[in-house]
Amino acid sequence: MEASNARYELNGKNFQCPIELSVSVIAGRWKPSILFKLLDGKKRYGELKKLIEGINHKMLAEQLRDLEEAGLISRHVYPVVPPKVEYELTALGEGLRTAIISLMQWGEQFRLEGTAIREKSPDQDEPTPVSIRA
Repeated sequence: MEASNARYELNGKNFQCPIELSVSVIAGRWKPSILFKLLDGKKRYGELKKLIEGINHKMLAEQLRDLEEAGLISRHVYPVVPPKVEYELTALGEGLRTAIISLMQWGEQFRLEGTAIREKSPDQDEPTPVSIRA
């Protein structure tokens, strides 16, 4: 694929290519997990907190806010007591479905195959390097 001369900008930051822009939107420790959990449909805040092991309240709220501002998820607040808030993927977020599933599959393959490649052989001091080609 040949790169175009187009520039990509988001929130005042310039990116060299659409991949760099895309990764900047979904990058982070928790965003991919949140997006993955929402592939199954609407989730309440508490459900997401339980499903994503290790995330704390502050980080979940922050990451949900970032994804909402990027237009990847929507937040629906119901006028009930106690408050009920649901999150779901928007049409833009749904556009990531194939990419998220592909990343999940690649990660599983890398976990299985990459571990074997990286294991030390008895006569090596360092692990065997992994060569990744596009």
